[in-house]
Amino acid sequence: MAQLTFFTGPMDCGKSTLALQLDHTHTLAGRSGRLFTAHDRSGDARITTRLGLSKPAIEVTEELNFWDTVIAELVAGRRVDYLVCDEAQFYGVDQINQLARIVDELQLDVFAVGILTDFRTTMFPGSQRLVELCDRMEVLQVHALCWCGARATHNARTVDGGMVTEGSQVVVGDTAEEDPQGRVVLSPGPEPVVAYEVLCRRHHRRRMTRAVAQATLNPDPLPFEDPDAIDPQTEEKP
Repeated sequence: MAQLTFFTGPMDCGKSTLALQLDHTHTLAGRSGRLFTAHDRSGDARITTRLGLSKPAIEVTEELNFWDTVIAELVAGRRVDYLVCDEAQFYGVDQINQLARIVDELQLDVFAVGILTDFRTTMFPGSQRLVELCDRMEVLQVHALCWCGARATHNARTVDGGMVTEGSQVVVGDTAEEDPQGRVVLSPGPEPVVAYEVLCRRHHRRRMTRAVAQATLNPDPLPFEDPDAIDPQTEEKP
């Protein structure tokens, strides 16, 4: 039986990589599928990953109807066995309903991949509908990490390193760039850098991003004298 499967997790846990892996695995098995994406980080109709993998895909616009698109392919005599839908959180509720219909009435497997909540910890409408309709939901086992080393569970939007909690739900961006020392690269010009960062719940609540932590947490040791320390000049205890 065909299934609607929803793979989810925060940013930086390999969702787009999984989407391409799913397509690769099913292609090797002799199946023919279609790739879809929306608002990819590249700005093009492609599924791209931070590992450098990339493959063309069909852009999911507000006007796209999955049912009509697949029916047109089948009527034209082209084989379709499955759909891989990356960035599914950006799809409309009606489009998710269409994917469920494709599974039930055409018996095609649909693999939807996306994040659950936005930078305000509010569920995307597309993700919510997937949770309501999917046959199976799987949380990716590659755990993204907060800057503190704890498991990251929340997505944060940053402007020049500072976390923001207001604005449009959909703003295309990628994770912030870092210099060789691991410090967030801020905007060198008048335009601020809008990026995303994954945080643990504790630091998301405190709005403590990596850049904020670097600016506020003193990396130097506390100014307390060690009673057992040896003076390097006299080689005696002070």
